[in-house]
Amino acid sequence: MVKHIVTFKLTGTPEERLKVARKFKAALEALPEQIEVLRSIEVGINENPAESWDVVLTAIVDTMADVKTYAEHPAHVAAAGLLAGHKDSRACVDYEC
Repeated sequence: MVKHIVTFKLTGTPEERLKVARKFKAALEALPEQIEVLRSIEVGINENPAESWDVVLTAIVDTMADVKTYAEHPAHVAAAGLLAGHKDSRACVDYEC
């Protein structure tokens, strides 16, 4: 099993960032029904104003190859596209567990 953990820092006012984060969260949470290799996904929106990262996701797949399948799937590409023009930074860790 592989955990794919990604965090995003968005641009804009707090209100703009929250609006984008909510749309992104909804799109990501719909992915398990669309991407066969995706066992589960959990998406959180930061509620701590003292922290600078806005969104975190944890996706679970069976293999590292499945991470690539997930990343390249048209539904995932469309969800990621919601961040166009709003993404400041992205950090990712993939590990087997």
